[in-house]
Amino acid sequence: MHRPPTRRRLGALVAAVALAVGGLTAAAAPATALPGGPVAAATTGGCGKPAALSTGNHTLSSGGQQRSFRLDVPAGYDPSKPYRLVVGLHWWHGTSQDVVNQNFYGLKPLANNSTIFVAPQGIDNAWPNTNGNDVAFIDAVLRTVEAALCVDTTQRFATGFSYGGGMSNALACTRADVFRAVAVLNGAQLSGCAGGTQPIAYLGSHGVADSVLNISQGRALRDRALRNNGCQAQNAPEPAAGSGRHTKTTYTCRDGYPVVWIANDSDHQWDARDRGQQQSHVPGEIWQFFSALRSTTTTPTPTPTPTPT
Repeated sequence: MHRPPTRRRLGALVAAVALAVGGLTAAAAPATALPGGPVAAATTGGCGKPAALSTGNHTLSSGGQQRSFRLDVPAGYDPSKPYRLVVGLHWWHGTSQDVVNQNFYGLKPLANNSTIFVAPQGIDNAWPNTNGNDVAFIDAVLRTVEAALCVDTTQRFATGFSYGGGMSNALACTRADVFRAVAVLNGAQLSGCAGGTQPIAYLGSHGVADSVLNISQGRALRDRALRNNGCQAQNAPEPAAGSGRHTKTTYTCRDGYPVVWIANDSDHQWDARDRGQQQSHVPGEIWQFFSALRSTTTTPTPTPTPTPT
């Protein structure tokens, strides 16, 4: 089981972020925008040559600071094959190693060596994204990984819990032309939302009894995605507290940009499970959502360009 942030710690965080976000300036401009839809597979500089990075911890310079990330290269890596890339973002006071220990939110066992996983490390174990510095860091991570390994640039995904969910949402806002989809787990707008008007496939999962980040904050992120993705209005039932179950709503949206909302009878935890179940349903739902997204047109998504400093 993971060790989520305490209620007192995150309560203080929410108050602090409310002040900080108000003073955020917009993040640096995203990579070249796409022409309105999913794109066909495009390969990166790391394709067709031996892997230049291996599984383990790596460092790079971003915004004048040395920063680190954990990389997990699938067994039997084939440099001629473009791989899916999943970025897993840790919670407040969590670490990239915690994400590794949690099997990248339970996704790695489901990937069957089909996916490159990356877990960036936040400054002071957090994701305030001040002036877009954390978005710029993740841009740098993508550039580094994609120069070294073969990635399908139309199959980039991000997920995170709590503060990591907030950072995943920031990527949805600012890098909708870079990431195919995000999965926000018990998240809130904690890391800013520069832009926030482009469509991106979106899955949200939240506990109805979340005592740290109220489910209303998760609904607000979902509702932005519903607007951006041109979704039809529909009822999204949620389980009663104490019911021991979850509900899932799949919205009817613009083609290629689905929105899924999962409400769990749970508190502040990413790995919610129904009563009597030994395993969480959340990883399987995320993996099904990511795996169902396919490329449909012919314009490649570029690797993010360096952010001016």
